[in-house]
Amino acid sequence: MGEILKLEEQFTILSEAERRAETVRVLKQDDTFAVFDPHGDMTPGPASPYGVYHAGTRFLSRFELLLGSRQPLLLSSTVTEDNAVFVADLTNPDVVRNGSVVLTRGTLHLFRSRALCSGGSIERIRVANHGLHSIEVPLNIRFDADFADLFEVRGTRRARRGHRLADLARGDSALLRYQGLDGVERRTRIQCARPPDRAADGSWLFLMALEQHEYVDIEIAVTCEVAGEKRNARTFEDVLERARSRVPGSETCKVLSSNAGFNSWMRRSSADLQMMMTEMPCGPYPYAGIPWFSTPFGRDGIITALELLWVAPDVARGVLTFLAETQATVINDAQDAQPGKILHEMREGEMAALGEIPFGRYYGSVDSTPLFVMLAHAYFERTGDLPFVNHLWPHVLAALNWMDAYGDVDADGLIEYARRSNAGLIQQGWKDSWDSIFHDDGTLAEAPIALCEVQGYAFAAWRGAARLAAARGDHDEARRWDDRAAAVQQQFERAFWCEDLGTYALALDARKAPCRVRSSNAGHCLFTGIASPEHARRVADSLMSDAMFSGWGIRTVSAGAARYNPMSYHNGSMWPHDNALIAAGLARYGLMAEASRLLGALFDLSQAVDLYRLPELICGFHRRENGFPTLYPVACAPQAWAAGAVFLLLQASLGMQVDAVRRRLSFTCAVLPEEVEWLRILNLRISDASVDLLLTRHAHDLGITVLRREGQLEVMAVK
Repeated sequence: MGEILKLEEQFTILSEAERRAETVRVLKQDDTFAVFDPHGDMTPGPASPYGVYHAGTRFLSRFELLLGSRQPLLLSSTVTEDNAVFVADLTNPDVVRNGSVVLTRGTLHLFRSRALCSGGSIERIRVANHGLHSIEVPLNIRFDADFADLFEVRGTRRARRGHRLADLARGDSALLRYQGLDGVERRTRIQCARPPDRAADGSWLFLMALEQHEYVDIEIAVTCEVAGEKRNARTFEDVLERARSRVPGSETCKVLSSNAGFNSWMRRSSADLQMMMTEMPCGPYPYAGIPWFSTPFGRDGIITALELLWVAPDVARGVLTFLAETQATVINDAQDAQPGKILHEMREGEMAALGEIPFGRYYGSVDSTPLFVMLAHAYFERTGDLPFVNHLWPHVLAALNWMDAYGDVDADGLIEYARRSNAGLIQQGWKDSWDSIFHDDGTLAEAPIALCEVQGYAFAAWRGAARLAAARGDHDEARRWDDRAAAVQQQFERAFWCEDLGTYALALDARKAPCRVRSSNAGHCLFTGIASPEHARRVADSLMSDAMFSGWGIRTVSAGAARYNPMSYHNGSMWPHDNALIAAGLARYGLMAEASRLLGALFDLSQAVDLYRLPELICGFHRRENGFPTLYPVACAPQAWAAGAVFLLLQASLGMQVDAVRRRLSFTCAVLPEEVEWLRILNLRISDASVDLLLTRHAHDLGITVLRREGQLEVMAVK
């Protein structure tokens, strides 16, 4: 999903220096997020993503807590399960003077807690003396702000940038300032209720005399200010209360199981999704990932909404509304925009404002437009909300018109892409690395390119639009679009099926020559239903082969492919969201054992990573016996569609379908992983009805018990 391009191109995410082999901690509120190390420190340096970011800019690049000139020793740290607050326990190292220990390690306890608000952060530092004698503690805080645009942090080199203005300081505050080339002044205000005993540029020293068992608290607030705005500093309690008020309440559907590890995965995924949600005027929108993609992405938002649809349809409504409001209305080659096209991404910050990057509002996705129509139909199926469909209808029609007029420029029934902006993305499917679309000899495909999964999205969009038209009473349009879907399916089978490979080609190039590469993209063709039943079984066999299935999940391309590299971004890695979509596709064709196997593999991965948090991707190395996954060095974590994967994986394994129009909840050939004996789904709401269910695994089937039912709702188990 990210803008990973050829190394000589300017928007790559660089990893020039080895990153520290330590866990990264993150927090997010609205358009503000923070990245720091397990100590709670943010330190600058090559390849360092640490800092407090707001509206596309790093407003704090250094924030270190020291005892004198030394870093405290880390005892433990974590982010609470609700993602509201970071906590760390630290202590002092041995302090030696003239060859003698004058302060024994473990005498002081430092407790750090940090929470974020929109436009800033606040930290409480408690220092306690557990020694036998009074101690004067020199607590040193170092801070700085480089005001780097996020793309600069990612590695983009700029010919020019703005300049730092003189810092302004008074007893209890410091104001760091930057004048951008866009004419906007950005400021970082750092405030403390207790004035430091000594202050210098970028440093505050607090001298605290502590008696035995005495402690003292210090609160330090950081606020990010843009274009003259000034924010009032808040107390730690106020910020924490605000952060925790966003945790879902009792009305939310909950999933509980017999397996504590599975429950931990579900809770962390739910908390990560809640953290990634940003409240827009139109409703919640899941920002894509931290640190590189904490902004609206069209494709990511749609897929996350599809993953969550059965449990939280309000996310789909928010995504559809936002993308309808930002739908392109004119041709703009610099933005790869055409009328009806759905957004790829939106960015803030100095470089976006100046046009140094095209991503201020950018439309270079070939798939987000048909996916938008797919989601509109899926949302209606899940909710029966026809008034909203009627409200959305002009945007659905505009999207379908884009598919016809701009997506299929040569009128061959297939959707192709070729970038129109020299600064835009070369590849415009979900695998948007510059080298992700290639032939079996490794030669890169020439544009315009038709991706196999995009034809599946188009098929599902035409068919979904037909269902929506029928619900609106327009049966002539429904028949026309059903015929269009059937034509797309026939053309797809003729053009993409590779009999000797037993799967669909990755893509067609400009000459309509197939890229004969086994890839996970073919699994998306199962998800959309475009694959013929006889070919679906063979695609599944290919996906579950040793060359594709690593043990942690299905790789993006086969281990035998010319450009296979398990350490690459898209040519051999394993992505959780990719596997969730494939699992849903397997379930569509009744391949429940394979779908359940993917759920089990991703469950195992969740138990092997920090905080049970699935990252954006991992390396595609084969799973070693008693081994651990090989992490990808610049993967985002959390990533919204990785966090949402568990919900779609579970839905696929259970063969669960929600039909709100018929008031029906069905389970087809449901299975659970061996590790899970029973599963409870509580407060699943469908229209004005709700239900609690218990699913129990038996030797040869799954028992489904309705524990509570309110309103009219049929629950079916289909063998």
